[in-house]
Amino acid sequence: MTKLFLVTAVGALMASSALAQSANVPSNLEKLSGFKTTGVTEFTFIEQSGDYADGIKKTLERITLPDGFKIELYAVVPDARHMAVGPQGIVTIVGTRKDKVWSVTDRNKDRIADEVKDFAPSLTFSIPNGPCFSKDGFLYIAEQNRVLLFPAAEFFYESPDVAAFNLVAGGELIPAEQESFNHTARVCKLGPDGKIYISLGQPFNVAPPENLEVNTKWGIGGMIRMNTDGSGREVYTYGIRNSVGHDFHPETGDLWFTDNQVDGMGDDIPPGELNHQTAMGQHFGHPWYGGGDTRTNEYAGQDVPVEVVMPAVDTIAHAADLGMTFYTGKQFPSEYKNAIFSAQHGSWNRTTPVGARVMVTTIDDEGNATMKPFAEGWIDENGEYLGRPVDVAQLRDGSILVSDDLAGAIYRISYSK
Repeated sequence: MTKLFLVTAVGALMASSALAQSANVPSNLEKLSGFKTTGVTEFTFIEQSGDYADGIKKTLERITLPDGFKIELYAVVPDARHMAVGPQGIVTIVGTRKDKVWSVTDRNKDRIADEVKDFAPSLTFSIPNGPCFSKDGFLYIAEQNRVLLFPAAEFFYESPDVAAFNLVAGGELIPAEQESFNHTARVCKLGPDGKIYISLGQPFNVAPPENLEVNTKWGIGGMIRMNTDGSGREVYTYGIRNSVGHDFHPETGDLWFTDNQVDGMGDDIPPGELNHQTAMGQHFGHPWYGGGDTRTNEYAGQDVPVEVVMPAVDTIAHAADLGMTFYTGKQFPSEYKNAIFSAQHGSWNRTTPVGARVMVTTIDDEGNATMKPFAEGWIDENGEYLGRPVDVAQLRDGSILVSDDLAGAIYRISYSK
């Protein structure tokens, strides 16, 4: 992307009412939106070698994979959550549930990161869990209650000052009174229609009746989509409890997403979900269903007033299925073409831990989905978590990355015959 194109594109965005700056926008964001310097010059760099990295490598020795695959430490990245690989393959942007966004660079292309530093350090982020790139290099970061836009992030990320704009201003993603400490990890992806899709987890274990109207209006406990200039917002998906992973089938364009289901109903119910959406406005059951066809205690016996789409896959209860991606690379064997790789973060609400692994889901010609473990071993013989996978992303060479917010790491899984 040339500088002339960048200025032209950003000028158009600045003219859009959806990106108009309000009086209470943080001063550094105002400066960056006007291509001004902030005075911030310091990066935080993360050490990539030493005892800490060696400890993670030791854990990876116990991870089991299908024949021909291997897993290696790609980068040490504190609190690593969802990942967005730049379309030019220069940088991977990594979100967190704290106040940092990280840029990860493999400069010598040996498939091990050389540099990890904070992205846009002059900005104050609030739970910037969800980064995503458009094909033409625009970076979006979905926070707890804001969406930021960074045109040409792969061009600017080397500087502490990064051109930045509001796509959805602070306090306008959801109503301020609906903000919570719970289920705040947003995820975004660009759909085949060119629109940006953002998940909005609802903050309760089971959404109370008094919240259903506002949830429906705003898409809380669902998924919204909008144009990439912030206009045309609409609710695309209803009846989700807390989805933290979605992607679009490379051939059909259908939306698939994971959903975390109700806690406190026992070790083995309700199941988690992998869902398949085929049309706008479909409803996936919450709060009447707690997961799969298991009814919630709070709404037991009540008539369900909507037509519910049941899961494509019921997953093991409380495994916490999070990030997912369709595999479109050429490195893996043909059986993995268009398969879903997804991360199970692991359970907190279960007496015996489960999950903490990477799953693979294959879809047949009739659309039937079958899920099985792909990489596992992050729970030891004592039931202790040695890592908790969060998200899966694909590099340009066809290998995949797996983030882990417990270990503070990104792993690379590759294949060779």
